[in-house]
Parts: sequence; C-alpha cells; structure tokens
Amino acid sequence: MRLISPIKDHHFEQRMFTARAILSAVFAVILLGIVVARLVQLQIYDHELFSEKSQGNRIRIEAIPPTRGLIFDRRGRVLAENLPAYQLELIPEQIPDLNDTLTRLAGIGLINREDIPNYTDLSQSGPRFKPITLRFRLSEDEIANFAVQRPRFPGVDLQPRLVRHYPDGELVAHAIGYVGALSTADLRRLDSAAYAGTSHTGKTGVEHFNEEVLHGGVGYQQVVTNAFGREIPAETRDFSEALLDRERPMPGVNLYLSLDLDLQRVATEALAGRRGSIVALDPNNGEILALVSAPAFDPNAFATGMSTADYNLLQHDEDRPLFNRAVVGSYPPGSTIKPMLSLAALEVGATNLTRRSVCIGWYSLPGSTHRFRDWRREGHGEVDLHDAISQSCDVYFYEISRDIGIDTMHQYLDQFGLGRETGLDMTGESDGLLPSRAWKRQAFSERADQVWFPGETIIASIGQGYMLTTPLQLANAVAAMATRGERWKPHMVAAFEDPLSGERTLVSPEPLPKVKIDNEFYWDNVINAMHNVMQSETGTARAAGLGAPYLMAGKSGTSQVFSVAQDEEYDEDEIDERLRDHALFIAFAPLDDPVIAVAVIVENGSSGSRVAAPIARKIMDTYLGVADDAL
Repeated sequence: MRLISPIKDHHFEQRMFTARAILSAVFAVILLGIVVARLVQLQIYDHELFSEKSQGNRIRIEAIPPTRGLIFDRRGRVLAENLPAYQLELIPEQIPDLNDTLTRLAGIGLINREDIPNYTDLSQSGPRFKPITLRFRLSEDEIANFAVQRPRFPGVDLQPRLVRHYPDGELVAHAIGYVGALSTADLRRLDSAAYAGTSHTGKTGVEHFNEEVLHGGVGYQQVVTNAFGREIPAETRDFSEALLDRERPMPGVNLYLSLDLDLQRVATEALAGRRGSIVALDPNNGEILALVSAPAFDPNAFATGMSTADYNLLQHDEDRPLFNRAVVGSYPPGSTIKPMLSLAALEVGATNLTRRSVCIGWYSLPGSTHRFRDWRREGHGEVDLHDAISQSCDVYFYEISRDIGIDTMHQYLDQFGLGRETGLDMTGESDGLLPSRAWKRQAFSERADQVWFPGETIIASIGQGYMLTTPLQLANAVAAMATRGERWKPHMVAAFEDPLSGERTLVSPEPLPKVKIDNEFYWDNVINAMHNVMQSETGTARAAGLGAPYLMAGKSGTSQVFSVAQDEEYDEDEIDERLRDHALFIAFAPLDDPVIAVAVIVENGSSGSRVAAPIARKIMDTYLGVADDAL
C-alpha cells in the first residue's frame, strides 16, 4: 500500500528561520561588542602602556658613565686625573674569524696571547653587535702601529675614552690606591644601575674607600634602534626622533688630601732599595702628611689593564710590592713602646723618677736561670728611668715589668691606640696585637697554652713576644706623646670639592679619648728623655739628631725576626739579609710645639738608631723647611 507524505508546514519553517536569525544576530552583536570593548581598552585605557612598549621597541636607553672625581694633595697638586686615551675595541659580528683576528693582534703586540680566551668568552656573553674592549689605553707607537694595519682587521677599531692616570705613579701607589676593571665580585657588591656604562672602580686605598663620592652619578640618553637592536644613524632619523631625551651624568666629587707630595717624595727616596714603611702625620689634627710602603708598584698598570703575566709577577715577587706595609703590615714594636710603658709604670707606681737600677747586661726572674739579655752585652751600669729611655736599657724595663703586669701594660698601651685599628679612611687596616691574659685564653684552645707566664711579660716590656703593631699605629702613638695625651683620628681626606661649583667642604678633625695620665710632670720627664735620645751625648740616636737647628724627640727600636739561643749572637754579615732584625724609629718635632710625628720601619735594617733614625730626621727636616744632606 502506498504512503502519502504530509503537507509541508511553511509557518513552522518561517518561525524556525526567524529564531535562528535572531540568535545569530545576537551572537554577532555580542562578539562585536567584545571586539569593540577590547579596542576601547587597548586604544583608551591601555594606550599609555602599549605606547611605552612600542616606544621601548624603537628607542633604547643607554647609560652615560660619569667622569670620576680628581684627587689632589694638600697644595692642590694632581695625584689622580682622567686623561683622554684610545681604547682598542672589536665588534664580534663584524669579524668573520674571531680567533684568527685575536691571534694576529697578539702577533703585532697589541694584546697578550694568554688573554685571548677571556676575550673569546666576553664575545659570547652579550650581543654580538656590542663592542668589547681589548686594551684600555694604547701608547702613541701602538696607535700608529694599528693605524697602518687597520685594513687587515675589519671590526677592530680605536675609540676615544677617559682613562684614570696617576702622574706620580709609584710615589702614591699605596697612599691613594688605584682603580681597576670591574670584576664579578664588584658587580655583585655595587649597584648595577649606578654603574651602568662604567668599566672601572676603586680597588684599594683612598680610591676604594671614597668610591661612592668619586664615582659620581650616571646619566642616560635615548638611542633609536631597529628591530635587531642596532642603533640607527642620526642622519637617517625623522624630526621626531631627533628630539630624544638626554640626562647628563653628574661628575664625581674631587678630593683634597692632607698628603704633602714633596714629603711623600722624600720619604719614598729615603726608602729606595729597602723594604719598609714611613708614616708621618700632624699630631694636632690627625692629618696624614706622608704614607709610604716600599717597594711599591705603578698603579697606572691597573688602570689601563694589566696582563695576567704581569700581575702574577707582582703577586709572586718576594718583596711583596702589592702589600701595603703602612696600614696592613704588623711588626713587633720593639723598644719604641718604652716611653708609653714608662708613663704607665709611673702612673701605677711600678717605678718613680728617682729609682735607680744596676744593669749588668742581663736579667733573670727569681728562681730561674734563664737570662733575658740587654742589647748592650756589658750592660748600662747604674740607670734611672730617664737613662733607661734615652739609652734604651732593656734590663730596667725587665725589672719594672713584673710590677706593672701584662694586663696593666695592655690597659695603658691600648690608650695610645696600639693593637687596634686607628680608623683611617682607607680599607684593609690591620688590628695588630696587644696581648693580655684574657687574649691568651681566647687565642689558644689547649688549656696549657692559655696560661700567661711571667717570662712573657718580661719580653712584652721591650715590644717583643706576641705584641704586633702597624707603622700607622706607631705614628698615631707618638703623636699622642707629642700632644701629651691629646689624640686625633688619622685621616687622609682634608676636603671635598663640588666639581661644578668649586665649593669645598673641609673635613673636621675627629678627637679620640685622651690618654689618662694624671701627673703632668710624668709627661715632662718622659718627653725630655725622648729628646735626649736624639740630642744628648748618651742618646742611642744622637748621630741622627746632630746639628739640628730645632729640638726634637724620638725613640729607637729593634725587633727580632727569629730567636737565637740564650748565649748566642749572630753576625749581620754572615746571615741572610731577610733574617736580620727590623729597624724602627718614632719621633716628633719641634719639641715644644710639635707639628709632625713620624714612624719609620725598615725591614731587616738591623739598627733602629743607625738606619731608621736618620730617615725620620730627613722627614722632619723636609717638613720644617730645614736643608739637610745627611742621607
């Protein structure tokens, strides 16, 4: 049987079509609304954000490093400056064979072969279109050598830069320090934003301690770049791109040091061919007048880039030219502490101004056969405190040391600043060592080693044993003797100068706690004895003070480098030079109105009065304007 199909419902189909059309229209309107809303957000609400991002893709901010502050001596003579120089730079992307290019540069003497791996690593650590510095400063001969061969080195060129320069080189190396290329450790320590574009930083001395003010403030400029980050030449930019922002860097502050360059030169010449140190300061305010460590080095080599081989030579030199003996070197002070110890003995009643002892050339503790020898084998005979200082009688101090005691020694010598940092505005200062019972208990782990023995007090009374001081501490201590207990914190910087206005800000002297000696007559007696050390018929350094047109005071010292047996002596001419005693001398002048205090240490110089004292005299003569050709 055949089925008949139903009649088609047009109304139903019409309603279905209309519903679908309306649904589609609504959906389309919703989608269009979303698009419009997104456009409104992008064009209105987020316009500034995306405009900045777009601008950032087109314009790059480049740092402009500041000009480092200058350093002058007390008379305005330049100690550290910035000179224009040509640097040798390469752009890795412009060099087809980097290793071949570097090898050929080494072949003509412009770089060192051992540094090639470092340059290769640098070329791979950043964008290949960024220049890499191969040499920070080229000589005129090197510039000429490269100029004639430039076509052979595509991608390598000379660029003008400012380079730190020290006109007096070794003369001020340890006093003001030097700058060097930024290391990985420096980058971790320093603010990366503040050092953007900077290649060097202060490494030692004044340069390091005052880095924050010397460095200055970084500037910036906007640079138009293409999609690959390369700068677009100025002549191809449109008008709007020519009006780019630029902020000039703020130059570093200039420093005026208390250092006297003439005195520094005389001190350096006095130590020529010797190892040692000289520190001279003004006892009335703590200003450092001269600070020398010998031998020294040329700080310009660090500022312009030193090869690995050259640095290794300096580092492994047995004379240690990189070692700042003035503030880091620690030495037994020897007899130079006797004036300070005499004041302590008088103050606590361990001796008096009339007590006399007989020096027979040695001293033994009760119940002991061990002899502590005097430097004069036959002894000094009958001496009082005044004689013991001027003639440096060891036996007298051996005797009174038992009544003073090591802890009282520590208490009074500490007041003179021995055995601890002076607070000089320079990094790396050593503490030295001022022993006491408490110190020994903490210094040794074995109980038997923690006991303080009477014999250790005996040798401490002449500045031997555990006691260690720096030349700076000795200069600071004798300055306190010169001012009868008034003390000032040593400092190198005398003034800061604004590089733009030229306005100077003076550094105010910082007082330190005064040495507590109640009886002023004690000062008179001890200082008079120090005067007789140099200007009496029996003084140990009378030869150094001979013929001076002014009055002075001083004290010699000799410290052993190695121990000898009790009854044994050594001949200076028969032992190795580096095993001889150190020679020390401290002094101040003029006697009644001191303006300079000096400490001299000559390593392995054997005799303080014979070797170190004439150097101290030369320093004082120079500063006081007295001609002397004794050295």
